[in-house]
Order: sequence, then structure tokens, then C-alpha cells
Amino acid sequence: MIKLDESIRDRVRRAIDDFVPITVSYIETTGKPHIAFYGSTHVHGDAQLALWVRNPQGALPRTIAAQPNVACIYGNIKERVYITFEGRARFAADPAERDRVYTEMHPIEQKFDAERKGVAIVIDLDRVTILSAATGRLVLE
Repeated sequence: MIKLDESIRDRVRRAIDDFVPITVSYIETTGKPHIAFYGSTHVHGDAQLALWVRNPQGALPRTIAAQPNVACIYGNIKERVYITFEGRARFAADPAERDRVYTEMHPIEQKFDAERKGVAIVIDLDRVTILSAATGRLVLE
């Protein structure tokens, strides 16, 4: 069972401040792989990440219906901690959840879409793999 502990939550929460980009990869509707940085990525629940996409017509929002499978990578080279998150993306359709995704993301990211024209995406996690020089490999499913 996946339950993101406080150390993972804290790493993701501090990612921007620590200069550790989180990337999201997915397969576009064209069938080609795509990877992009999403500074808005944050822990949304025990087994969920969420992110805000400023452009509702962008590739990721257009892709979710046909290709919901995504992977996110956190890679802290300095501390030698790497986390891969795998799951299924969906839109936060409920207005309260959409608002929560926006308010939970890093304040720096909120400034890029102060008018909230973007879309909220929730990733329901299927697997989390943690690689650490200190503790080795751990897989949560």
C-alpha cells in the first residue's frame, strides 16, 4: 500500500527551494514521449500527487483522456535521493479540489497563474520507487 511518509512529503514540498526540479513524463496523443518540468507538483494525499498546468490547451491536458499514465521523477543528486512516482492522471473536476490543488502548490508557482486560468491535475499513484545511498531501494505499491 502506498502511503507517502513525511520525509517524501517534505522533499517534494521543498523541491523548488532546494533547486531539485520535478519532471513529469507522459505519452502525447501523437504517440511520442514527452517530459517537462512542473514546479507546481506537490503531494496531494497519502497516495496522490497534484500539479497545476497553466495552459489548459497544453499537451498534458490534451493527453490525459487517452493516455492517463504518467511518471514523475524527483532527483536530488547532492543528497543522492531519487524518487520515481508512477500513476494515472486525471482532472480535478470538483471546484473545491481544483482550488485545493492551486492553494497547495508552491507560492512561486501561484504567481505564474494568479488569475487561475490553468487546470488542476491529480495523479493517483500506483507505484513509488525510492533510491537512496543511505537506505537502498524501496518500492511502495
